Amino acid sequence: MLFFSYFKDLVGREVTVELKNDLAIRGILHSVDQYLNIKLENTRVVDQDKYPHMITISIFDWESVDTSFKILQFGLSVRNCFIRGSVVRYVQLPPEGVDIELLHDATRREARGG
Repeated sequence: MLFFSYFKDLVGREVTVELKNDLAIRGILHSVDQYLNIKLENTRVVDQDKYPHMITISIFDWESVDTSFKILQFGLSVRNCFIRGSVVRYVQLPPEGVDIELLHDATRREARGG
């Protein structure tokens, strides 16, 4: 329950979740449950070159002079996602969201059994 309560305090902050299949998704932590299942909002892929199928191009601006276009906006094809806790490898937290002393104290209490 140590990590569950810790992640509950991070709701509303931006986190990066790396999955076991090497996909890393960054987004706003919307919710987390006791199984550490994670729901993210406003998601985007960290390595867009490695996962181009996860990106949607929203708006094009066609320049007829040189027959080229430029991308004005792009994003992830899925804006919100639910991630099962068993497929998570790492969760990268914002530096300002990490209270080292609180984690040390809670870890010591867990190790002592109470």
